[in-house]
Amino acid sequence: MRWKVRSSKALRARPSVPVGTRIYAVGDVHGRADLLSKLLMRIDDDLKARPIAQSIQIFLGDYIDRGASSRQVIDLLIGRRKGHDTLFLEGNHEGYVSRFLSDPTVLTEWKQFGGINTLLSYGVTPTSRNDPQSQHEVGRAFVQAMPDSHREFMQGLALSFTCGDFFFAHAGVRPGIPLQKQRPKDLLWIRDDFLLHEEDFGKVVVHGHTPTAEPEIRPNRINIDTGAYATGRLTCLVLEGDEISFL
Repeated sequence: MRWKVRSSKALRARPSVPVGTRIYAVGDVHGRADLLSKLLMRIDDDLKARPIAQSIQIFLGDYIDRGASSRQVIDLLIGRRKGHDTLFLEGNHEGYVSRFLSDPTVLTEWKQFGGINTLLSYGVTPTSRNDPQSQHEVGRAFVQAMPDSHREFMQGLALSFTCGDFFFAHAGVRPGIPLQKQRPKDLLWIRDDFLLHEEDFGKVVVHGHTPTAEPEIRPNRINIDTGAYATGRLTCLVLEGDEISFL
């Protein structure tokens, strides 16, 4: 189902993307390969129905954890690069993978963010013990289970992207700091300082990270994290010209 926001008091300035370009921005997936697969088909159907010179598919991070199929999500995203113009942003959850691979004691913290589900999706049984030896055993098993293509995918994630009047980042930006000078920690983790800020950021920030029941359209930001792993709703924002719509 596709619906449009043709006019909104929240977006009086009518931000836009360049003529001939369409953006598909996808919110936090969190291991829901079933929802992602269906959404990718909807994007393909939309492109067939409405061909355009250039389309860019932007994924806002948090592909793993919480949901049951993190490995399958990464497989889908890697496959999506074939024949499509894609951009994959890093979410705060992806950071745990690289940290865990170099320091297995991070497992204690990662468990609190749904990391157990990610390990299970790779066929790795996590330990209930928190001693370093047990954690290193899980770490070695994860290294063996993770394909090189997945490790390369994680290492190649971008922190932000700009197109027209829109700036894309996983969590948001630090108010008062130029967009090109934002710190990685803020792009990946920021919440209230960003969410409660009502002034202009320089561009409209498209983000995820903070789940909401419906996509949020504000004068200075658009939130498309609709809590897919818990709600069964994975949101795709479509930007073309000065039109905003959702698949």
